[in-house]
Amino acid sequence: MPDDTTSNMIWENATLLTLCDNGAPYGRIDDGALVIQDGLIAWAGPRAELPSPFSGLARRDCGGRYITPGLIDCHTHLVYGGARIDEFEQRLAGVRYEDIAHAGGGILSTVRATRETPEDQLYKTAATRLKQMIRHGVTTIEIKSGYGLDTESEMKILRVARRLGQDLPVDASVTFLGAHALPPEYKDNRQGYIDLICDEMLSRIAEDKLADAVDGYCEKVGFSAAEMDQVFQAATRLGLKVKLHAEQLSNCHGAILAARHKALSADHLEYLDEAGVDALASAGMVAVLLPGAYYFLKETQKPPVGLLRRYNVPMAIATDHNPGTSPALSLPLMMNMACILWGLTPEEALTGVTHHAARALGMADRGRLDPGQKADFVLWDIGHPAELAYQIGGNACAGVIKAGRELDLGD
Repeated sequence: MPDDTTSNMIWENATLLTLCDNGAPYGRIDDGALVIQDGLIAWAGPRAELPSPFSGLARRDCGGRYITPGLIDCHTHLVYGGARIDEFEQRLAGVRYEDIAHAGGGILSTVRATRETPEDQLYKTAATRLKQMIRHGVTTIEIKSGYGLDTESEMKILRVARRLGQDLPVDASVTFLGAHALPPEYKDNRQGYIDLICDEMLSRIAEDKLADAVDGYCEKVGFSAAEMDQVFQAATRLGLKVKLHAEQLSNCHGAILAARHKALSADHLEYLDEAGVDALASAGMVAVLLPGAYYFLKETQKPPVGLLRRYNVPMAIATDHNPGTSPALSLPLMMNMACILWGLTPEEALTGVTHHAARALGMADRGRLDPGQKADFVLWDIGHPAELAYQIGGNACAGVIKAGRELDLGD
């Protein structure tokens, strides 16, 4: 938790990776200083140019460390019951994820465990995972539901997600993912479940202010674009933002649907085609890339990074933390995977877990070291910016500052 020191301070003797357009790679400022006042960044620049009105503030010597914006994990499924280690072994033996799902495993096995797990236990296990993420530099996280698939269980997950953001030193953006899979009680009534989402779940969730956005799994083993269109229309009527799992295992044209609804992001995107990329660009959306799932499922179809660059679509990176296809807890490791597996540059990777991740959540107040932004930042024991994406394992995080206050990472 935060210590009791004031949030009004000068953090100096640091290399700042501001990610602002100052003409230098990473928006780099050597021998920099960061002025924090009332939980916001008041000034960032070379220490020698520190404006005199700030000279009376307390100072913190960063010892030559690097400072980046706080990391933002913009796609997780953090709250769930049980584990899926048996499926991990099945996939290693050659069983496809789709076959596991059709046999009653996959998402539905986690649904059974989550429904049976008491709310306080869900909170306890999710908090343990989230604390590990914070120790790796995360200051903002998105948490989806989707492992309840009935009204009360979905609301239980969303309540846990809200509690995590209230109790732990992290901002939690909460997403309702009722359209994650077809629950067993509706296996012969797809439209009935869509109606339940639109007519009951969404209304109660909006009334209780349990979600900030609505997501869905648009895939052959999930929901069609036409079904997701119904969900998105209902969400929009209630004033909720939308986003979509799209084109992970096949091209179901979910990205084009998401663009039509002005979604915040489309996520996964391994099978995205040029028409889909064009739609994302035209809608001003963010492409959220999830290398953990690609790696864990041993996929071979890569997302079209070259096309996304050509169309200037911002690329965010997230852990996609979930028990079945991406049990990842380290955003820096995801940065490494995005570079090695898909050819992103280290600067693209860092921007993908900061500025572009913030955009994927509709948050304009974080993700860069710029005056007016939230004072969420991380100290790193590194010797070069690319080291953040270079290292495999380990943890170079030397300090996490949330709203101007340094966290006790031993808590």
